[in-house]
Formats: sequence, C-alpha cells, structure tokens
Amino acid sequence: MARRGRVELRRIEDRTSRQVCFSKRRSGLFKKAYELSVLCDAEVALLVFSPAGKLYEFSSVSRYVTSSALTSSCFLYYDS
Repeated sequence: MARRGRVELRRIEDRTSRQVCFSKRRSGLFKKAYELSVLCDAEVALLVFSPAGKLYEFSSVSRYVTSSALTSSCFLYYDS
C-alpha cells in the first residue's frame, strides 16, 4: 500500500473555501483537544481566532471558560 506524500501547505486563496476549511479544521482541533483531556486526564484550554477576529474557545474544565482570566492572561502574554 503506497503512502501519501506530504501535502504542501499554502494559503487558500478562495475566501469561501478558506472559511469552510477553517470551520472543519477548528472542529477537528477541538475534538482532538477533548480526546487529549479524556485520554490523559489533562486540563486543556484552547483559544482560536477566526480570520475575521471571532474568538472560539474550548475548555475541558468549565471554570476556564466562565472566567475571563484565561482570556485576559493570554492577551497580556500576546501583547508583551
């Protein structure tokens, strides 16, 4: 059975296709984060910003999502 070659990563030029890809990959990323939290008993928090600047959050522990402390600390780290 032949292996797949490496996929060349490059920006998707078509805006609609790029948005569809973002949505699908975001869902997959959140699923992987959930699986990591369940399988390894890890506390996982994930922030993803869309190209339009919309924030999407995942947290395996509800206190991170309900608290803005995580978001503000990430912004402080990002700004410095």
